[in-house]
Amino acid sequence: MSEATKTMVNNDFSDVVFNRHSVRKFDPTVKISRDEIQAMLTEAAKAPSACNLQSWHFVVIDTPEAKEKFKKAVMPFNYPQVDSASAIVFIAGDTQSHLVYRDVWNQVYQAGNITKERLDQILGTFLPLYEKATPEFLQLDATMDCSIVGMQLLLMARAHGYDANAFSGIDFANMIPTLGLDPKRYVPVMGVAIGKAAEEPLHTERYATTTQTEFL
Repeated sequence: MSEATKTMVNNDFSDVVFNRHSVRKFDPTVKISRDEIQAMLTEAAKAPSACNLQSWHFVVIDTPEAKEKFKKAVMPFNYPQVDSASAIVFIAGDTQSHLVYRDVWNQVYQAGNITKERLDQILGTFLPLYEKATPEFLQLDATMDCSIVGMQLLLMARAHGYDANAFSGIDFANMIPTLGLDPKRYVPVMGVAIGKAAEEPLHTERYATTTQTEFL
């Protein structure tokens, strides 16, 4: 039995999706093991990504010392959730993910999931696109991937029986160096605070999608 199977306590899809709410005040006594955090990240990383680049990088902040360091690049109104969460996963976009693109697809080929012709087609079509891309293209592409994996992480946290909140409210210019990452490679996207709610979360309403939809 995998770690994911052992720790996933809610497989009710409707409940996971429709009863998820953003929690900003957590029970500070609740601890989540790093093994379980890693399991949630592994599950979240099943999310789709552009050309299967998986342009995300996770930094887990789960100690008092790490939280104090992290808060140097977090706006004060987010301090309560940072202080009380069992862990914060900061998701950074990796603009150099294409550098290991050959490795990823060679593994797919070696597993027998694609033919050699398909492998050559993929490497000949998409890899040059990224090798020649502008920094702006790579940043936007990585941000899209991270947004998708961030949403999936929110759902996986709930499936594991926890509450979570995706947040910005950061110092975008200094977050990446604060985390010890290369600012030429990584772009800041979002934090995801995970833990057990200490109070009933705010229940909000959504706009009618008919006001936000056009059919062509």
